[in-house]
Amino acid sequence: MKLRILKSAVTNPWFNLATEDWIFNTLNPDSHTLFLWRNSETVVIGRSQNPWVECKIDKMEADEVFLARRQSGGGAVFHDLGNTNFTFLSPKDDYDQAANFTIIINALKKLGIDADLSGRNDMQVGDKKISGSAFKHAADRSFHHGTLLVNANMQKLGDYLNPHPLKLKAKGIKSVRARVANLIEFNENINHEILSDAIIEAFCEYYRDTEYGDTTPVEELDEASLAKQPTLNKYYQQMADWDWRFGKTPEFSHHIETRFDWGIIDLHLDVKQAVIRDVVIFSDALNVELIDLLKETLTGIKYNRHEVKATLAELSKAHPELAVQIDDVSMWLVSEMEG
Repeated sequence: MKLRILKSAVTNPWFNLATEDWIFNTLNPDSHTLFLWRNSETVVIGRSQNPWVECKIDKMEADEVFLARRQSGGGAVFHDLGNTNFTFLSPKDDYDQAANFTIIINALKKLGIDADLSGRNDMQVGDKKISGSAFKHAADRSFHHGTLLVNANMQKLGDYLNPHPLKLKAKGIKSVRARVANLIEFNENINHEILSDAIIEAFCEYYRDTEYGDTTPVEELDEASLAKQPTLNKYYQQMADWDWRFGKTPEFSHHIETRFDWGIIDLHLDVKQAVIRDVVIFSDALNVELIDLLKETLTGIKYNRHEVKATLAELSKAHPELAVQIDDVSMWLVSEMEG
């Protein structure tokens, strides 16, 4: 069995997640492949998760933090340059999930860190989680992705993954938080490069009897890879696309209510594929036309605070006699979507 080692020089999460898809869907599965990478500040959500439930979209936009949705399952995680991510790809008939965990545990042992497996997909040191994993399988190949906390900014992890408590009834998967620790707490000299070298060494040692053994070359990936690999570029465009990151959100509803000087608004939004599909408004406002216009205008637009704000601004211009009320609703609704 051959070995293949890939390492990304790029910290754009859409590139790295696209590379994972390219590896999984395109590479010949006749070898054990290891891919190592890390991202700039990013919240990565699972395939079936709701970004508005999992993270603070407005704060992420203000701080220029990426939002990425991976193809595999699992919960929401925060990545920064203090995370090292690993991906294993193996032929399905030769896939050994335990072997992958053993390679990572052996790599950490080289750095004086005693880690062990916790449950089905986590690794921990003592009672602190230092790694989580997700898995994907196809007819002829199997895929194991994980992340290791090396020196991640724990404050930002809390900032972006503790959402404002919106009244959202989500049908997707919601993350469960765990006690976590950085590997630097157990080895102050560890960094991405040192850890990557240890993982590569442990990977080669584990498969030392294969054709390539300890001499397996490391293939560096960068932006030029997009031009060389059209399929990789296609996956990159998908990862960066709003419809993938937001539009693939499972159906959910958003219910909010408030009182204005001119009346109560009890608003129910049903959202599917990140588009507002149905709007129900209960109100004691005297102007029925206002309520009908709001329902008509909000139906069919993206569940996106910029689009909501722009659309209601146009409605306000078109109906100056209702501008005060429309602007009130716009400011309120947009603020409630800023979780």
